[in-house]
Amino acid sequence: MKVRVARSGERVTYSLWCPACDDLVCINDTWGWNGDRERPTFTPSLLTRFVMAGEERICHSFVTDGLWNYLGDCTHGRAGQSVPVVDLPNWVLAEGSG
Repeated sequence: MKVRVARSGERVTYSLWCPACDDLVCINDTWGWNGDRERPTFTPSLLTRFVMAGEERICHSFVTDGLWNYLGDCTHGRAGQSVPVVDLPNWVLAEGSG
């Protein structure tokens, strides 16, 4: 499974694994989702900014039809590339899904 859906009351959170950041990305239900856990599309773009080792890191992408499309402003090595959405790690799935 590539997208985990967690419900808490009326709130919904979607989780997927970013292969460029090698980390879990969680977004809420204010993003649009096509409902497909294997070939997901989320809109609008996903933008993550964080500081690591004193440097600002940016991951900016679109997830469309099961592909991460990394934009040119990413600071990681996948900037400008498209790669498939990958299966979630088992430890994420073990937390349950809705």
